[in-house]
Amino acid sequence: MFDDLPSLIRTAGYLGIAGILFAESGILIGLFLPGDSLLFTAGILASQGYLHIGILCFVGWIAAIAGDSVGYAFGQHVGPRIFTRDDSRFWNKQHIEHARAFYTKYGAKTILLARFVPIVRTFAPVLAGVGHMRYRTFLLYNLIGGALWAVGLPLLGYFLGNAIPDVDRYLLPLIAGIVLLSVMPAVIPMIRSWFRNRTHTL
Repeated sequence: MFDDLPSLIRTAGYLGIAGILFAESGILIGLFLPGDSLLFTAGILASQGYLHIGILCFVGWIAAIAGDSVGYAFGQHVGPRIFTRDDSRFWNKQHIEHARAFYTKYGAKTILLARFVPIVRTFAPVLAGVGHMRYRTFLLYNLIGGALWAVGLPLLGYFLGNAIPDVDRYLLPLIAGIVLLSVMPAVIPMIRSWFRNRTHTL
């Protein structure tokens, strides 16, 4: 999947990038789309002249904000019914329970922090809508989180692309590192829970 990202970005262009970011941020079927690695790789391609970094950041920011807003509206209208849905290929109750625990721990800041946690960033705006968070508060964190994520990651890729000669040769390990960092906030609590359970059973 990582090897195909540059080709995907060149083919899809700004609209394709915006569509993927929107789907991952606001549509539940976007759970497993590669938002972090997509933004980072797009930034590297911008450093090589394939994209304009300013347009890329603006389009990404708008798509991320719009996606979260749709997720919020979905949660507000569908409400608690989403917690009673049966598991399916694209829906797993454990995902939303993990997102709810994250939301309970960090409150409104979840909308900002969840941008950098796959799966949680898809469910966080939905949970904000379910919980009837004030839209003004939601929008503030949405704007800030969207900027940090959809602008910060492309800029990181852009500056690395300009600073490292032939950065394409290191693209795979760089993307793998971005993905690893993004999943750590979700993986660490799972590991701690596993060790606690092991300790209690001994």
